[in-house]
Amino acid sequence: MDNPDHKVSSVSAGSKLRVVRVWDAPTRLFHWLLVILVAVSLYTGNVGGLAEMDWHMLSGYAILTLVAFRVVWGLIGSHHSRFRTFVRGPMAIGRYLVSFIRGPYRPTVGHNPLGGWSVVAMLAALLVQAVTGLFANDDILTEGPLASSVSEATSNTLTAVHELNALVLYGLIAVHIAAIAIYLVVKKQNLIAAMISGRKLIPPNASDNDERAGTDGTFTSSLIALAVAAACGGAVWALVSL
Repeated sequence: MDNPDHKVSSVSAGSKLRVVRVWDAPTRLFHWLLVILVAVSLYTGNVGGLAEMDWHMLSGYAILTLVAFRVVWGLIGSHHSRFRTFVRGPMAIGRYLVSFIRGPYRPTVGHNPLGGWSVVAMLAALLVQAVTGLFANDDILTEGPLASSVSEATSNTLTAVHELNALVLYGLIAVHIAAIAIYLVVKKQNLIAAMISGRKLIPPNASDNDERAGTDGTFTSSLIALAVAAACGGAVWALVSL
C-alpha cells in the first residue's frame, strides 16, 4: 500500500517549492475512516431509533479500535505520524503563533505545534466518548455492553459524561474545520488535499523538514499497520464480549 517513492520532486523548473511525501497510507486511511464513523455516531446518537442505536454502538466499537490503533501508530508509525514529531511544548507553540500572526511565517512539514495538540485533544475526547459509551444506557432499550458490570448509579454518571463529552466533540470538530478553512484562505495550504494524497507542497523554510522523509527508513510498513489494526480490533471485540 505504501510504495516508498522519490522523496522530493520539483514543482516546476526554478521553483523553490517542493513536493514532499508526508502522510503514509495507514494515517490517511485512519483519518478518513474516523471522519465517516464520527459522522455516523453523531447522526445515529441524535436520531436515537432502535436500529440507529445498533449502528451507533457498532460505530463506537470501530472508533475505539481506530483510536487504539492511532495511539500505537503514534509510537511506532512513520516519522510524521509519531507523537514525538508534533507534540511540542509551550515555547514551540508560542514561536509558531508569532510566526503565523506577525511573520515571517514558517510552515511545518507535518502537524504544526497547534495542530499536534488538536490531534491529541481529539483522540482523548474520542477515547472518553467510546469508553463511556460501553457503560452508558438510555433508560429505555439500549445500554452499552459493559453497563451491567457496574452499578446503575455509575452507569448513569458515565452516561452523563458521554452526553456532555459529545458537546466537546462538536466544539473540537468546529475548531478543526475552521482551522482547515483558515489555512486554505490565509496561508494557501490545502490540508485536505495533503491528507488525501499524502504529499505536501513545502517551501525551503519549513520546520521539521526531515531530509530522510520519503525513504524506506522513515515510512513504517503498512503490513505492520495492518497487524496493529487487527490486534486493536481483536482487543476491542474481546472487551465488548466480556
